Amino acid sequence: MSHFTNIETHFQNLFYLEKALNKLDIAHTRQKKITNVHNSKSHDIDINLKISQQNGYDVEFCWNGQEYELVTDTSFWEQRDSITGFVNNIAKQYAGEVIIGESQKIGFQPIKYQQNEDGSNTVTLQRWNEKKETSL
Repeated sequence: MSHFTNIETHFQNLFYLEKALNKLDIAHTRQKKITNVHNSKSHDIDINLKISQQNGYDVEFCWNGQEYELVTDTSFWEQRDSITGFVNNIAKQYAGEVIIGESQKIGFQPIKYQQNEDGSNTVTLQRWNEKKETSL
């Protein structure tokens, strides 16, 4: 008997979540889920991410309207890390992707990304401030 567990993650941005999974070499596929059918022509589409497992009990990140929850049957977990370790590794990479991506939007560029011995990451960003000379 399968018993699925929903684990809160605080991952709210699909783009950064996918970048984090890619950087961690976690293969995944997108799945579209149609929700809230208003009439025959209008509906909402949520995109979930599926991580296949050899045993057929796949792991999914499912949009709950606020964040991507990790949905899995804990009895059939086949990832190399524990569930907590898996989510923590993704969360660290996701945070770095958010910091870099959002900083680039306001003119910063990453110049160094370092994994520290304690498991933390350090991101160094820079932005050049161009002063324009004006004559009065």
